[in-house]
Amino acid sequence: MDKRAFLKFTGAGLAAAPMLSFAQQDTAKKPFYTDTKIANITASVDPISAKERSERIAKAQQLMVKNDMAAIILEPGAAMDYFTGIQWWRSERLTAVVIPQEGDIAVVTPFFEEPSVKESLQVGKDIRVWQEHESPFKQVQQILKDRGVAKGRLGFEASVRYFVLNGLMPLLPKMQNVSAEPVTLGCRMFKSDHELRLMHKANEVTLKAYTHVYERLEAGMSQADVKDLMQQAQQKLGGSDLWAMALFNEGSAYPHGTRKEQILEKGSVVLMDCGCAVHGYQSDISRTFVFGEPTAKQQKVWKSVREGQQVAFEQAQLGNTAGSVDDAVRSLYKKQGYGPDYQLPGLSHRTGHGIGMQGHERVNFVHGEKTTLQPGMCFSNEPGIYIPGEFGVRLEDCIYMNSKGPQWFTRPPKSLAEPLGELAPLQLS
Repeated sequence: MDKRAFLKFTGAGLAAAPMLSFAQQDTAKKPFYTDTKIANITASVDPISAKERSERIAKAQQLMVKNDMAAIILEPGAAMDYFTGIQWWRSERLTAVVIPQEGDIAVVTPFFEEPSVKESLQVGKDIRVWQEHESPFKQVQQILKDRGVAKGRLGFEASVRYFVLNGLMPLLPKMQNVSAEPVTLGCRMFKSDHELRLMHKANEVTLKAYTHVYERLEAGMSQADVKDLMQQAQQKLGGSDLWAMALFNEGSAYPHGTRKEQILEKGSVVLMDCGCAVHGYQSDISRTFVFGEPTAKQQKVWKSVREGQQVAFEQAQLGNTAGSVDDAVRSLYKKQGYGPDYQLPGLSHRTGHGIGMQGHERVNFVHGEKTTLQPGMCFSNEPGIYIPGEFGVRLEDCIYMNSKGPQWFTRPPKSLAEPLGELAPLQLS
């Protein structure tokens, strides 16, 4: 379960605000949000085209040759969207995409869902439907047979559910199931210039929303008030797939929140973790600031976190392993008296994660990760220091790798007195 799903599931993004009775709702205070001049800023970027998706399929087929796969199977989700444009959900009824090593792709979907699935399909014309009493797996079998595939290795994208593999493989006794990750990650891990532009715009939306929220904080706000303010600001600026978390006071010591309600007051630490999508590509930015005058300890911890973020950036050089980025940050924090490793007070989570169409993608900045950094990869850079019972600080800005090394989508803030940072120019190469 990724961070966004976790926040939705637990209610941490809402700070677990109690439900109001109907009587209470009549007297509940009005939301702090007021309309302003902020408006949609996403018109300058275009969605991914059908031509780009066709090129992605061609690359996937080249990787299938290299990795000796006869075909791969996808279910609804980011990978299916990446290759075909289909934006659909998962249920007990199978909708799947088959990409063969040679030939055209094909879609399998229930008969009554075909018109809806076709609305977002951008590439491919072969759609096989199945009725409620029929097996969708026989349709997949027939697609493979029509393309001369009866033996070899069949790749399953990492998130494909077990019932799909279990239903299909008995029909293909001469095939072996394998992970499709060498193909899917081999495509999705390395972002094109267009993908980077979309992510840059998503980060711009979220950073502008932070400025909007920061300027409107008021004593007495709840965590839910601030979350709602951020959600609405990102939406007005053109973001979709919105999410936000706001943690105050000792609640900020829990990286993903607590159910204990907190109120904004002078001296409160505010930790926010927010993002959105623009044409399917994600942002992820965390900011920590103090409402009023910070204490010496708050300033010291904030400065340590910022130093950790810079150390991570400087370690994230082409050819270095992703794990070495995490190790460099923990080494710094150990020298400063935090940790060691994941112990508290200190950094209790990985230093960063891959990002793109999903908020969390492989690979991660985490100890032991041997994947080397290459152009086109994108990551969050988000060290934190958490002091149970007191407060926590996390700063998060996303980076991308170009031919010269790491680049910021958003530049981190300079100090606790200027806690927002700025949009960095996009450096394509």
